[in-house]
Amino acid sequence: MIQVRNLGIDFGSEWALKNIDLDIPSNTTCAIIGPSGCGKTTLLCVLAGLLVPTAGQVLIDGQQLRGIRKNTGLILQNNGLLPWKTTWKNVELGLRTRQPDRKIVNEKVYSILKQMEISEFRNKYPAQLSGGQKQRTAIARTLVLEPDILLLDEASSALDAITREQLQNLILEIYKNKPTTLVLVTHSIEEAVFLGQKIVVMKKAQIKHIMSNPFFGDADIRTKPDYYNVCMEVRKRLCGDA
Repeated sequence: MIQVRNLGIDFGSEWALKNIDLDIPSNTTCAIIGPSGCGKTTLLCVLAGLLVPTAGQVLIDGQQLRGIRKNTGLILQNNGLLPWKTTWKNVELGLRTRQPDRKIVNEKVYSILKQMEISEFRNKYPAQLSGGQKQRTAIARTLVLEPDILLLDEASSALDAITREQLQNLILEIYKNKPTTLVLVTHSIEEAVFLGQKIVVMKKAQIKHIMSNPFFGDADIRTKPDYYNVCMEVRKRLCGDA
């Protein structure tokens, strides 16, 4: 379980985060949404152990977070693939530093490439991949390490609408098959509603609203009025003054 208590980040001239309190139960999903500059990515970086809080603390399973955590996976918008390595080599990179048995490494890499539907691109370099294929590779590189917390920062924002929905569908399928604690930052209301059991609305360095999403997990929810009703509620929260 992730517990954020009275969290603050002061960059000197202003607070990037202020008085943040948030609970994310283990093996649930949380979507964080808000306008640019509101502190979403800063909060994610704190959860990843990349930033040290000025005030407050983050607890993971009751233990205070004090830096980068081995079992936390982070996927960034720019995917961070090494351009001189193939899809296979990018995915196996972190695993090889942890797993000396080459046979086990090969089995795990092949399995995750197949799961992410990119096994046919295993010998291609990032420059030869589409945007969606690059993001699938980045996600595969993280998932092959079997993290218990997965953090995503605008992982689908650079993709076209169809590819974005395909990636969202895949993330939901992966979560259903093997639940993990999933925290995603997004500018997309639709993505927040599709992937978030809990939806956190941020404004000006603070959490303004926390909503429960009763329709999370329905892969067909985009075709139903309930989906658009929740999207409308999130939009009202984002646009409201309170």
